[in-house]
Amino acid sequence: MRRVDGRAPNEIRPLVLEPSIHPYAEGSCLITVGNTRVLITATVEDKVPPFLKGTGSGWVTAEYSMLPRAGKQRSQREVARGAPTGRTMEIQRLIGRAVRGVVDLSALGERTITLDCDVLQADGGTRTACITGGFVAFVDACRWMIEQGYMNRMPFQERVAAISVGVVRTDELLDLCYEEDVQAQVDMNVVMTDRGRYVEVQGTAEGTPFSRERLNRLLDLARTGLEQVFKIQASALEPLLR
Repeated sequence: MRRVDGRAPNEIRPLVLEPSIHPYAEGSCLITVGNTRVLITATVEDKVPPFLKGTGSGWVTAEYSMLPRAGKQRSQREVARGAPTGRTMEIQRLIGRAVRGVVDLSALGERTITLDCDVLQADGGTRTACITGGFVAFVDACRWMIEQGYMNRMPFQERVAAISVGVVRTDELLDLCYEEDVQAQVDMNVVMTDRGRYVEVQGTAEGTPFSRERLNRLLDLARTGLEQVFKIQASALEPLLR
């Protein structure tokens, strides 16, 4: 099939990561993936959840929100509804889990880093963009902590990023945009480290069930895309890791 934006089935959308873009936050990143844009800020606070008090361990968490005109039609702000939707809760928990999966939390001390992910423009793949860009914002905040004398090293050995894959009609596609995502018979988000280890895989048959062989092909397709993502992410992180 011909993709709506003319890409090959195994081609990712143009990806740009701009770290340290926010003047007030301890860490930040603006990520652009095709027509999806997310501003992520990282805030460092001297507190942890109650279950971590006295353990010496820190925490990484996330909050996710879409601006009312992130899409083609205005959506109501969740604050006006009185509570976040189930989708919002699912996404922000995923972002937090993904970043925590590669972090030595004990290195943070009893501090929390909160990743606020605000979707400025949505065209599919917002949760995967939040993970890829969220890790950059996290590293930016860690650099700030080192400069302040709160840590003496970066608290990770592997980097994390995420990408979507899916089946549209009969075609296996990488990095789905919105128009492809809403048609997908299989929809999958793959979170992986730069060493090729999985942090999380979310895969759903929206139409008919899929085979183990198709699952393997989709995972291979995701890995191919993530290898490209990690190269771009490494370039964005280089000035933060000097």
